[in-house]
Amino acid sequence: MKKGLGEIERLLFAYVQMRGQTTVRVGELAGPLELSAPQERNLLSRLARAGWIVRVWRGLYLVPRKLPLGGKWSPDEILALNTLMDARRGRYQICGPNAFNRYGFDDQIPNRVYAYNNQISGERTIGAVAMTLIKVADGRLGDTEEMQTVEGQSAVYGSRARTLVDAVYDWSRFNSLPRGYEWIKRELAAGRVGAAELVAVALRYGDKGTIRRIGALLEMQSVDTGLLRKLEKALDPSTGLIPWIPTKPKRGKINRRWGVVLNDQT
Repeated sequence: MKKGLGEIERLLFAYVQMRGQTTVRVGELAGPLELSAPQERNLLSRLARAGWIVRVWRGLYLVPRKLPLGGKWSPDEILALNTLMDARRGRYQICGPNAFNRYGFDDQIPNRVYAYNNQISGERTIGAVAMTLIKVADGRLGDTEEMQTVEGQSAVYGSRARTLVDAVYDWSRFNSLPRGYEWIKRELAAGRVGAAELVAVALRYGDKGTIRRIGALLEMQSVDTGLLRKLEKALDPSTGLIPWIPTKPKRGKINRRWGVVLNDQT
């Protein structure tokens, strides 16, 4: 780790802090600091390797508001995610384990950030922040809530109802079934999510398998028959069967209305 800052490094931090910036781009410092292009690139690369600043994207770096006192600096999760998405001019919503924890469905604190977005797919690390970025079509983004962090950043999460639907829709990625069924039953019973809201979100953001599984669950919960009919109308006639719990053998009682094998006792 770099043990101290030279004159040019101090000038960089003074310039950025004077302007109230949290990011710096390649090409931005050459004029103010009287650097050649190679000198500027070397300066930014050297500071990133030393842990004073963090590379976000090609030519874009995050800079701390205050110099870290010992050890390497890293942005928090939301600052890192917001900066990356802003750089790619993308939209996102935090999902999966992070949203499960936020809404109290699961008490496990994830060690990475999961986010649906319309720009980037794959694993990415910014400083100490590990991300799983799931690229989706623009139409699959929506039904969100925003929260403000103590640092003043705006974090976009899938709503409570959307997160429950995602637990069924994206079960293989999030390992969220059969737990997701219990979460839905608990949220309905507590009145934190309404059956009509859940049906509307499932119809907009779910696939056929999601609609069938949620339909079977809501039927078990004796919700209004009109809501169940809305789900049925979205399904094509089919003799195919899907398992209630996808990771278990497809053996058990069959719910013909929804084409679901209730294999939870298998």
